[in-house]
Amino acid sequence: MPELSPRRRVLVLAICCMSLLIVSLDTTALNVSLPAMQRDLGASTSGLQWTIDAYTLVLASLLMLAGSTADRIGRKRVFMTGLVLFTIGSALCSAAPSLESLIVFRMVQAVGGSMLNPVAMSIITNTFTEPRERARAIGVWGGVVGISMAAGPLVGGLLVDSVGWRAIFWVNLPVGLAALLLTLRFVPESRAPRARRLDPVGQLLVISLFGALTYAIIEAPNAGFASVLPFAALAVAALLGLLWYEPRRAEPLIDLRFFRSAPFSGATVIAVGAFAGLGGFLFLSTLYLQNVRGLDALHAGLWMLPMAAPTLLCAPLSGRLVGSRGPRLSLLVAGTAMTASAALFALFDAETSDVTLIIGYALFGVGFGFVNAPITNTAVSGMPRAQAGVAAAVASTSRQLGQTLGVAVVGAVLAAGVGYWIITGCGLLVLVAGLVTSGGWARGTAERAAERLESAEVRDASRVVA
Repeated sequence: MPELSPRRRVLVLAICCMSLLIVSLDTTALNVSLPAMQRDLGASTSGLQWTIDAYTLVLASLLMLAGSTADRIGRKRVFMTGLVLFTIGSALCSAAPSLESLIVFRMVQAVGGSMLNPVAMSIITNTFTEPRERARAIGVWGGVVGISMAAGPLVGGLLVDSVGWRAIFWVNLPVGLAALLLTLRFVPESRAPRARRLDPVGQLLVISLFGALTYAIIEAPNAGFASVLPFAALAVAALLGLLWYEPRRAEPLIDLRFFRSAPFSGATVIAVGAFAGLGGFLFLSTLYLQNVRGLDALHAGLWMLPMAAPTLLCAPLSGRLVGSRGPRLSLLVAGTAMTASAALFALFDAETSDVTLIIGYALFGVGFGFVNAPITNTAVSGMPRAQAGVAAAVASTSRQLGQTLGVAVVGAVLAAGVGYWIITGCGLLVLVAGLVTSGGWARGTAERAAERLESAEVRDASRVVA
């Protein structure tokens, strides 16, 4: 990628953030519209879970493929293709005549979405090469998530109450088109120095693992354990297949050598835990505010502002902290705040009191605001720039897999009333993993992993030349 002026770099960051905005806004706005969809389409609780998880599941399954493909054939090209598919998928979702067609069209959206966030992060990584500057850029990136959390419930609630839930998908159309035109004009093309080959077997194993696991969790309460046992067995077999097959490929879909870095492994675990907590938290909050408290979509969105505002404020602060002091402080704050929030709901029935409800939402917002920047920065820092797309895609995959599992698990145990205990466990996972994988020992493993990866890149390139 050619060296860009400071103004051009900021413009590239803004364009990449536009893609994150429509993807994140779509998810948060959709949560507020779930009760309206349930009434209009006659959906069950599992049907509501699938409207969210069909999207995040396909997204998680294809992110690594999209990241490696972008490194191979060009990040700008893949990014623009993603914008086109996401915009078309949004238009189809707005016209869906049934729950089944909506789920299918959400999957079309997800195919496009898989080409946006990890590829945009790879573009940012290759645009902002100075570590502190990159950390600040990633902080801005995380702030966009806060904006989507603040605007999503409000915009979604307003559209649902005034026009209908279908209007939520209309928001993506002008933003997607504007991002497409700006990308065409201002974002330079870039790719990895050496193309990576496709890994169809690894891709099939990833899809089998994620799909079978999610189906087993969501459908178990209705279909029974015996009915989903074959899918659980398929998930285990796919996982074992990945662990056996991927290390034997010269250019695997998932380079397991990345996980020799404790910070990278920690970032993956933290991403799954944090976003599982977020997915479950949003799902529970939406159903409680509208189905239990009887609020309309707009007022439910207003009640979620105490969670969204701290996320918006804390994300850039976290980015600056990561740039100046490393990821540990941000991760400890994130884990502590998320754990305290969920424990407040689990132990004291905080939902029944307006004051404790606001405090619980605010604490969760603080935690989630601090967690994004260290995840992304740790995932890409120290990795060879030639594999930036793959490394960023693993982090994005972990986020989407976490959100998928959070909605699936919390929805599955909805009747048992233990959802907030599960979210408390997610917060503790963030806290412990952040503490263990951000110290001196962990940094040493990252340095050794980076050296091995760089040496492997040189050897592979030499073989290609020879």
